[in-house]
Amino acid sequence: QVHVVESGGGSVQSGGSLKLSCRASGFIFSSCRMGWYRQAPGKEREMVSTITKDGTTTYGDSVKGRFTISQDSSKATVYLQMNSLKTEDTALYYCAVTLRDPSSGQCLLSYWGQGTQVTVSS
Repeated sequence: QVHVVESGGGSVQSGGSLKLSCRASGFIFSSCRMGWYRQAPGKEREMVSTITKDGTTTYGDSVKGRFTISQDSSKATVYLQMNSLKTEDTALYYCAVTLRDPSSGQCLLSYWGQGTQVTVSS
């Protein structure tokens, strides 16, 4: 079993900062990457940022230059530092860990947390 738990969400004014944390536990030694995704009411879930085991990062266009993802591999934890927050960043933020499928060797198996709410007010 794999468990993914997010923390750090909350309410902040526009221009403020928050730092999210996500810890994965369980059968995760074959982890390929971890990442953050978000879903606002009435919108589809979108990728915010991901980081691979070797530290390669990706960012969604809307957060580039404002958000920074990092990881502590020893703790199977990833962080998302969010600066210069905007009202449009308001969403439920999910963390996901993607594992390598033992049959195919490909990074296919994703496990999700329950999400943490981020609310940015003007």
